[in-house]
Amino acid sequence: MLVLALDTATPTLLAGLARWTPEGTEVLAERAVPSGTRHAELLTPAIQVVLADAGVALGDVEAVVTGLGPGPFTGLRVGVVTAAALADARGIPVIGVCSLDAIGAGERTVVTDARRKEVYWAAYDASGARADGPGVVRPEQLGRPGPFVGDPAFGERLGGPVEPAQVTTAGLLRAATGQLADPGSAAPLLPLYLRRPDAVPPTSIKAVSQP
Repeated sequence: MLVLALDTATPTLLAGLARWTPEGTEVLAERAVPSGTRHAELLTPAIQVVLADAGVALGDVEAVVTGLGPGPFTGLRVGVVTAAALADARGIPVIGVCSLDAIGAGERTVVTDARRKEVYWAAYDASGARADGPGVVRPEQLGRPGPFVGDPAFGERLGGPVEPAQVTTAGLLRAATGQLADPGSAAPLLPLYLRRPDAVPPTSIKAVSQP
C-alpha cells in the first residue's frame, strides 16, 4: 500500500511517502521542513516534492496518515484538513494518529514544545506502546525520570538530557499499523489540541457611543 504521511503538529512540518505492508515499511521519500507558523504555505510544496522524489503521482496514493497532535490550533488544522481533503478527493482511507507516538521508539518519554514554557508529553513502555499521556505541563512538573526524546531545549528543566528526535514517516506508519491493516477501523480525525484556543468570543458587548 502506497501511503502519504503528513504532520504539522510541531515547528518542523513533515511530508513523506512510504510503501506499507503488514511485514514492514519502506520509506520512499521524506521531507522535514522547519516551518514555524508557515504550515499552510509550505505543506503543499512539500507533498509535491516527496511525490516527485518517489517518482509517483498523487493518483497512485492508496491511503493518507496524518498526525493529530497535540499541537497548536492553526498548524495542526492545516495538516488534518489537507489529509482529509486529499483522501476525500481520491476516495481513499485517511488515518489519524497521535503525533507523539511517531517520535522515537521503545521505552521513552516524548516531549515537544507546547509554547507558554510548557511541553506536550507522552510516556511509552518497553514495547513502545503508549502508557500515559498525551498531556501538557511545565517541564519541572512532569515528574518522570526519562529517558527523554524530542526537543533537547527542555533538558535542563526536565532534569535530564533529551535525545533529539522528530516525527518521522516511519513513525507515523508504525503508529497507524492497526488501522492500515483494517482501514475500516479508522476513527474520525479528532485533533488533540489539549488546550482551549487563545482567541475566545467576547463575554460582553461594549456599547458604541453615538456622536
